[in-house]
Amino acid sequence: MKLIRENFQGKWKVRPDGYEKVTGSLKYLTDYTFPDMLYGKVLRSSYPHANIRSISTVKAEQIEGVSAVVTYKDVPGMNRFGLIFPDQPVLCEDVVRYVGDAVAAVAAESEEIAEKAIMLIEVEYEALAVIDDPEKALRHSAVKLHPGGNILHRAGYMSSENVMREIEDCPYIVEEIYETPRQMHAYMETEGGVVVPEKDGKMTVYAATQHGFKDRMQLARILDMPEYKIRVISSPIGGSFGGKDELNIQPYAALLALKSNKPVKFHNKRSESVRAGLKRHPMKVKMITGADENGKLIGHFVRITADTGAYATLGPAVLDFAVEHSTGPYRIPHVDIEGISVFTNNGVSGEYRGFGGNQVTFALESQIDRLAVKMNMDPMSLREMNIRNADDLGPLGQRIVANDGAKKVLNMIKSSPILTTPLKKQDHWCLRGRGAAITMHGGGLGFGRPDPSGARLSLTKEGKIEIAFGFEEFGQGLLASIEIMMTDMLGCAKEDIKIVIGDTELVPASGSSTASRSTNMIWKGINKLKEPWRNKLLAAASTVVGVPTENLILGENGIWGKGGENNLVISYKELVNYLQHDLPVCSTQFHFPTTPDAIVGGHYLHTYAAVAAEVEIDRLTGRIKVTKLDHAVAAGPVVNPLGYLGQIEGGAIMGLGFTIFEDSLMENARYHTENFDSYLIPTIKDIPLTTNVDVDESLFENDSFGPRGVGEIGTVAVAPAITAAIHNACGIWVKKLPVSSEELLNALQTTLFSFHRQTGGS
Repeated sequence: MKLIRENFQGKWKVRPDGYEKVTGSLKYLTDYTFPDMLYGKVLRSSYPHANIRSISTVKAEQIEGVSAVVTYKDVPGMNRFGLIFPDQPVLCEDVVRYVGDAVAAVAAESEEIAEKAIMLIEVEYEALAVIDDPEKALRHSAVKLHPGGNILHRAGYMSSENVMREIEDCPYIVEEIYETPRQMHAYMETEGGVVVPEKDGKMTVYAATQHGFKDRMQLARILDMPEYKIRVISSPIGGSFGGKDELNIQPYAALLALKSNKPVKFHNKRSESVRAGLKRHPMKVKMITGADENGKLIGHFVRITADTGAYATLGPAVLDFAVEHSTGPYRIPHVDIEGISVFTNNGVSGEYRGFGGNQVTFALESQIDRLAVKMNMDPMSLREMNIRNADDLGPLGQRIVANDGAKKVLNMIKSSPILTTPLKKQDHWCLRGRGAAITMHGGGLGFGRPDPSGARLSLTKEGKIEIAFGFEEFGQGLLASIEIMMTDMLGCAKEDIKIVIGDTELVPASGSSTASRSTNMIWKGINKLKEPWRNKLLAAASTVVGVPTENLILGENGIWGKGGENNLVISYKELVNYLQHDLPVCSTQFHFPTTPDAIVGGHYLHTYAAVAAEVEIDRLTGRIKVTKLDHAVAAGPVVNPLGYLGQIEGGAIMGLGFTIFEDSLMENARYHTENFDSYLIPTIKDIPLTTNVDVDESLFENDSFGPRGVGEIGTVAVAPAITAAIHNACGIWVKKLPVSSEELLNALQTTLFSFHRQTGGS
């Protein structure tokens, strides 16, 4: 199937499944207001690393309109948070470790008053040595940023002994060090929300998150409050991409709401979001890869260093994922991979779309292209020769679901017009090139990590079929996908459905809306519920109307008799009227599928993608323009064509930014960029005018796991496809992202000077 987007007369069309036009406005959580609401602000550290000698809030408390000021002394419970283990202070007691560290927070009658109060909080610091680079952090003489030292996590995998000896015996060897940037999530809605203290002693948290139940658990520890007293409402969200999976403003709004007994609203300015928000892990990846005289990959040596910043958040899991995906969809018999995640005083790195796969895929696919050039071999043929088989073990030697998606996407992308149509001729000032890359990506959290999910179906008193999940909608098209799956599996109309998500008081725990897991878990949840639900409704209808259940079916608007047209036996609303309060409910709990092999972090379900890119390089400025970008994806059946296309296209644009634009530059552990005036993300002018998404929907024999999520796969292989195209255009190998136009220009100067002399240019 090909998904093609066309714009005509103000409508968006996705072939083959029809039309959709979004109208109206959406109210995000940061748009909410409440009576007597206060506005909150956080005072963050003036230093990337310092001891706190004293904190005085006296002057701030005396300002008219200030209702509450809090420091670490006001935290009733555990003054720490963190998704894997809580190491980040809610409000720092005696030391700050990065410029985003929170020291105090204020709630006032207006944002202006709150900002003034923050300015009057007096903090005496003693500056400490700053560690702004992982290599500095690893020195024996380096200051310890945490009691356990500067190493957050180590991970590795070795398939055989003496890997380097096997590589050294190869006739073709490529060795390189690759570097990737500190990319910002750049969501439209920055971190924010409102916390409301209720009259019954409970608390309602309206805040952007990807896991409301995990937020509730962390807030309960911080506030020393039972979880049942905290309600988290977390949808809809104006973008996340992983950046809002960790707590952000919630603890400060909650502490201030408790102290003031009034609703407290936070909405970070972009500069605040930059300082305190998560970023993609910058990584340095050393790879040595060897192949024999026929092109068979023999050995692969990998060393990964990740800058996790000041605190852990999901750093260990990101490193595990990077290690696992360092060999990609290839068969390599001799592998030695080690990774280390290092604390620094830089901004905190955490979850980001692709989850460590983007960094190592850029390095791996670059290695494959360089080997192909050394061997004077077509890069796609080299990939084809070494591509994994459907029943091969996973990258860590674990059993995975059989899937030949790697071969399928490779074959599909080989037919892309980008690779099969002759390039335009080079002109005086423009170089053109094309390239391709492939990847595989694991879904879910991996073996050894709790990854439960749940779903509930119920008939409401209004006669609606209510489906409830503990997931969040943050622009990925989740609601539309739920609606499509419900109408498909239950045979009802979309008007019959009520979807409830993103509210811990109303939904079952379904795990995080992350790791490309939501679509698969929704499909599995509805699939598990449909038979018991059908049985309950048909049994109830049979009792009411006196028709045997075997003669009834679920349909649009109600229960229908089999065999006759327009034979509506009883509507859902009428059934409710007969049943009164004894309305049917079906619930289920289950777990994301995991490998049977006890390999921590090892993934079981995978998606596959290939990317072809065409670029133009301006020889006068070094500017890179991606003119065409095609994707081939194998992720099982397509549930929501429009949403699927949006995920792949949107992910590709984010991957484009990762490759040629984006880097949250830091110097001495301070950000150079605090806004989008200097942190550049792709705009409509930077997006390729030509892009296609080719999809393989098939699953391998006996695969009953349903559609896989595609929230991440569209980002992963974009960078190496673009850098391969750059090499094809000008012969320059890129080893550091984002690609520097200045470095390209310098490398092209000799060629350009020669061209000028030949043509008599000035």
